[in-house]
Amino acid sequence: MLKKEMLYEGKAKKVFRTEDEKKYIIEYKDDATAFNGVKKGKIVGKGIINNRVSALLFKLLEERGIPTHFIELLSDREMLVKHVEIIPLEVIIRNVAAGSLAKRLGLEEGAVMKLPVLEFCYKKDELGDPMINEYHIKAIDLATDEQVKKVKEYAMKINDIMVEFFSERNIKLIDFKIEFGLHDGEVILADEISPDTCRLWDAQTDKKLDKDRFRRDLGDVESAYEEVLKRLQ
Repeated sequence: MLKKEMLYEGKAKKVFRTEDEKKYIIEYKDDATAFNGVKKGKIVGKGIINNRVSALLFKLLEERGIPTHFIELLSDREMLVKHVEIIPLEVIIRNVAAGSLAKRLGLEEGAVMKLPVLEFCYKKDELGDPMINEYHIKAIDLATDEQVKKVKEYAMKINDIMVEFFSERNIKLIDFKIEFGLHDGEVILADEISPDTCRLWDAQTDKKLDKDRFRRDLGDVESAYEEVLKRLQ
């Protein structure tokens, strides 16, 4: 599958058109950002790891009944995906208090909550991706009621599958961010699932194995990403 013109370049990925209008190529970059792009840097090999981890998790989820945009890996940094019209929502599932949730609610980081928390953010960089609820989504016509229902159903099922999968590999899935899109009118999982978009802690030591190592200047960023890939494989 040949790359044609680049359609979009984001903080962590580039998207290219192909000769098939229903298929795109995603190229994963080593660029790292935090705090809505305020902090910038590079994590050597991140693009390769995120490409492989995302492919592995998309395959797992497909096997468990979650439709995704993933088609196949093309190279270390590239995957072939279905064309989707992204629903402008970031969907966040939180199992353990951390990051902004811990700050907002005055919770101790690491506090296990009684049930998973689902949050929506409006995918709009210039606004800082503000948190919204289902009333906002309906009021400004970001998605239909049926689409939101499907997104919530898939998100909770994805959480159940991934909590178990990571736990079997001695990793706690603290929280994660996912995005969905429409392909031929069907809601499917898109974007990526990687140490960039998940909080992952070692199950024994609570060592952070994700982008918080970059955000918080904890060091050993590359080795943490490599450790995640090693355990998942």
